[in-house]
Amino acid sequence: MSATTAVEMPEIGVTGLTSKEVVQRIESGQSNAVKTSTSRSVQDIVRANVFTLFNGIIFAAMVLVLITGSWRDAVFGFVIIINTGIGIVTELRAKRTLDKLSILVASEFLVHRDGRDVEVPHNEIVLDDLLWIRAGEQVPADGQIIQTWGLELDESMLTGESRTVRHKVGEQVYSGATAVSGMALVKVNAVGSHSYAATLTAQAKVYKKTVSDLNKGINTILKFMTFLVVPLCILLILSQIHTVGGWGTALSTGEWRQAVVSAVAGVVGMIPEGLVLLTSLNFAVAAMRLARHNTLVQELESVETLARVDALNLDKTGTITDGGIAFNRLVMLDSANAAAEQAATQALYDCCNEEQPNGTGQAVLAGLKAQGYGAGAVESRVPFSSARKWSAVRKSGETWYMGAPEVIISALEGDYSSVLQQVNEYANDGNRVLLVARSTAPLSPRSGLRDAVEGANVSDGPQLDVQAEPVALVLCSEKIREDAERTLAWFREQGVRCRVISGDNPVTVGAIARRVKLTGDHEPVAMDARELPEDVNELARVLENVDVLGRVLPDQKKAIVQALHTQNHVVAMTGDGVNDALAIKEADLGIAMGNAAPATKAVAQVVLVDSKFSHLPDVVARGRQVMANMERVASLFLVKTVYSALISLGVVLTQIPYPYLPRHITYIGALTIGMPAFILALAPNTRRYIPGFLKRVVTFALPGGIATALSVLLAAWVLPPVMGWNVTGDAADLSALRATSAIILFAMGVFVLARVARPLNGWRGVLVAVFAAAGVIGAFVPFVANFFALILPTGATMVATLIALAGSALIFALCLWLAPFVRGLTGKLSRRH
Repeated sequence: MSATTAVEMPEIGVTGLTSKEVVQRIESGQSNAVKTSTSRSVQDIVRANVFTLFNGIIFAAMVLVLITGSWRDAVFGFVIIINTGIGIVTELRAKRTLDKLSILVASEFLVHRDGRDVEVPHNEIVLDDLLWIRAGEQVPADGQIIQTWGLELDESMLTGESRTVRHKVGEQVYSGATAVSGMALVKVNAVGSHSYAATLTAQAKVYKKTVSDLNKGINTILKFMTFLVVPLCILLILSQIHTVGGWGTALSTGEWRQAVVSAVAGVVGMIPEGLVLLTSLNFAVAAMRLARHNTLVQELESVETLARVDALNLDKTGTITDGGIAFNRLVMLDSANAAAEQAATQALYDCCNEEQPNGTGQAVLAGLKAQGYGAGAVESRVPFSSARKWSAVRKSGETWYMGAPEVIISALEGDYSSVLQQVNEYANDGNRVLLVARSTAPLSPRSGLRDAVEGANVSDGPQLDVQAEPVALVLCSEKIREDAERTLAWFREQGVRCRVISGDNPVTVGAIARRVKLTGDHEPVAMDARELPEDVNELARVLENVDVLGRVLPDQKKAIVQALHTQNHVVAMTGDGVNDALAIKEADLGIAMGNAAPATKAVAQVVLVDSKFSHLPDVVARGRQVMANMERVASLFLVKTVYSALISLGVVLTQIPYPYLPRHITYIGALTIGMPAFILALAPNTRRYIPGFLKRVVTFALPGGIATALSVLLAAWVLPPVMGWNVTGDAADLSALRATSAIILFAMGVFVLARVARPLNGWRGVLVAVFAAAGVIGAFVPFVANFFALILPTGATMVATLIALAGSALIFALCLWLAPFVRGLTGKLSRRH
């Protein structure tokens, strides 16, 4: 606890808690300290990324190969380390962000204890403390107002309501709000984890993994392959043992090692290990590209979610508007000449030109300075007070008042209902309206600490002249971002439904939505959220016909997201206040502005660092690029899965030696799948996401996979008797068969790559040619040829290989030609059933 503060506060006549009572409350856990923890520990994160189905399959296969001593055939295992590392680092970054989550700013606060005022840290505020809330401070704990001196709170971070709220004695204030002006004495009635801000934080901090359609599709493939891998691996080992003469011979001669390696060749080929790695890398690269445009991606999988968004909920303040106020114009109430208008405008400038003007005053000054106005001679002044709601200056024998129209008019004699009607009309069009009035009566301002502190008691303070006459209306509005209209137009063109969800008056929000053409040429439909149904299904039906919602509470924002989910919408939510945090957490994609509350930024998957709404089209376009390109390359990887499964099945059924080694598939896969896929994944692609990712990938992969499997199996079945090879008893003959099969496999891989990379004009054709040439050249490099067991055929073997390649090309063409007919037939059969 610090020493007594030097600031002189009003006398309140109560002593507050004693030091003993404070100690008792701290010991009983009734302090404002909040334990910070996320739902996942470091151990949980490491465990979740290490012990995956994919890692388990690859690790088991690698161990089997290493047991045989053939370490060169185990290089495929490195993908586990890379993929696991990317996953752990990504989630640890997310955890670190969540652990730092704190809605409340850590600072010193003034409490009244033992009859004196002392400053204490945020964590040392206790239940029943008498707490001073002063202008500029954030409310650190929930409490009830005991006394107030014109306290006005900005609760936009909690409620979304951008206007300040003036509280009275007996009313509740919540942690997370900020005092704009005045002050109050509050009795704390909720601290620590029981406070409003901490409750929001606790809900926001629950870890939620972003759901990725891409990863779901890949996991579906992996789960399906698991059912095949285990029995097929056992059958492959048994079949390979049989080809070398049975268990007795295999164990005595050491041939069991080759049998295991051959079986693993089939297993590894069936697992699209590169696809898992490439997905993580592609997400990471997209995140880095977005970072260059001041867009921070906090969860890599959310890049893909961007491509699927079809419903975008926008918070008005901080998204469409920048939170600032802009001066629009001065409207004279009576037909006045230019001199009268100039005098009123100069008086307005002088009223706002005080020592510390508020946001509206600053906006008026900026607007009038742009018109060439400057400070005039002022004889005396009454500064603006949030309690009075007006300010005044005395100049050239006249007194000019500026402030809230309803406050000033209520103090005047005479009927000014027509002026109030004009005020309401302008307000309904989204304007903030002030009134300028003029009087000849003198002004006797009062100054000093007492006026600042006791502004609520204005009966003995400056008074409005009841004979003053309204002269002009000042129109201000929330400053709309320059890029808002253009950005919303882009989303409309892309088929994304945008809704504005705000805590402000629905009429005001609707007017702003109209100005930015939220719904194009159509009038946006606005609704007060207080009229929304509580039933989520009924709410979903109502939302279909609503574009703008005002007076929305934080829980309602979350309910709106849930309602849209019931209609299978992929929802993105933007926001900057604490009141947006729960909805952002609930959405498929949470987008926070850079100037948002820490809680909001921490739970969002994407943060627009410079708070520019115009970055969103780039963000969505990048997501579409990832999704469209990954669908393309997933087809490439799945071809290998299909042909590896079919070849393994053919080997088991016909009891032949496996036609190639694991290192062959590593070499061929790298040149015809892995490296080309990485380049293709980064290519420009703005295709909109279409549901059915897995179905399209499988449909594309089947013809190429079947053609490749038939080509390799036919070569393995036909070539040995034709060429007189004894593949079960002669290692040289088996090597010759495997060399030929590897060449066929490589050629088919090039064919599939060419199909995936279409159109082949331009750089795509060059890509296919370069990797095809690299594969051939590698076979002539001694180190590469030895490491990957690449053998170039000669003589009769060369002729046989060329004939096999020609046959493979025909099979590939035939499978592609038959594929549409087979799809059409299966489609008709499925419709009949």
